[in-house]
Amino acid sequence: MTRLRCAILDDYFNLALDVADWAKLSDRVDVTVFGHPFASEQAAASALADFEIVCAMRERTAFPRSLFDKLPRLKLLLTSGMRNAAIDIEAAKARGVAIGGTQYSRDPTAPLTMGLILELTRGIGRENARMHAGEPWQTFAGVEIEGLTLGIVGLGKLGTKMAGIAKTFGMNVIAWSPNLTPEKCAAVGVGYATKEELFAKADIVTIHVVLSDRSRGLVSRADLARMKPTAFLVNTARGPIVDEQALLEALQQRKIAGAGIDVFSVEPLPVDHPFRKLDNLVLTPHLGYATEDGLRIHYGQMVEAIDAFTEGNELPRKLA
Repeated sequence: MTRLRCAILDDYFNLALDVADWAKLSDRVDVTVFGHPFASEQAAASALADFEIVCAMRERTAFPRSLFDKLPRLKLLLTSGMRNAAIDIEAAKARGVAIGGTQYSRDPTAPLTMGLILELTRGIGRENARMHAGEPWQTFAGVEIEGLTLGIVGLGKLGTKMAGIAKTFGMNVIAWSPNLTPEKCAAVGVGYATKEELFAKADIVTIHVVLSDRSRGLVSRADLARMKPTAFLVNTARGPIVDEQALLEALQQRKIAGAGIDVFSVEPLPVDHPFRKLDNLVLTPHLGYATEDGLRIHYGQMVEAIDAFTEGNELPRKLA
């Protein structure tokens, strides 16, 4: 039997080989781990030219049609999650490349969102850093979130989970998305708002919609301009959903109180990006899904999919 080569991409935690049983494939598949992002599409094409199988981590490495055209040996592309906006599914089909995904048992993004809200309003990390640096005592007077209004953009599974957490903290919750109805809001126990009302009324706006052509730039300059000067924006969804240039200017000019951002249009965030210089912006490096528990599931299901593929069976979670 011809041995196949499998590339694991973007294993920046150096966990992939430890959290799944890749040994069960050792009689058929040689595995190579790439821990750092490729500098360009051409770099990706050169590195992956000899691989029949690629395991992608979320949307870190894009697979447009032009990259598929450069990888004639590729037969199976697996992605963590059951959707990946960075993969051209139609191009994969045209090339005869099977696409499979993985599922979550839980979604850890909502607790991270709450953590960013608490950091923005209570300065936990900021004051921790000051204490460790030898500063004598506190300088940050926090904001109480009980009684504040949380505006949720997107009331799907994750937005609904976020609403429940916020209500536990005593927050009032309103929601909007393009297809959201007052009836759906009532069923979840939150208030319905128009887009304009949500951005004008909310003390904190948090985004929980899927990135698509329709949601790209959904949070516009005009929406940010409607926010209170005391309000905060949190984005743990996808960077391109927000007009990043407009957000940068709003923070630089202190038109809003601050933001907590876990996702960016370009990831990893360039080290010279102006976001890194703002003291009213809490930055995290796309931590939303990144837990050892979740990665164990993702990589374990990738092994399961490769096992099925190499045995000539259907993928257990097929995307294309």
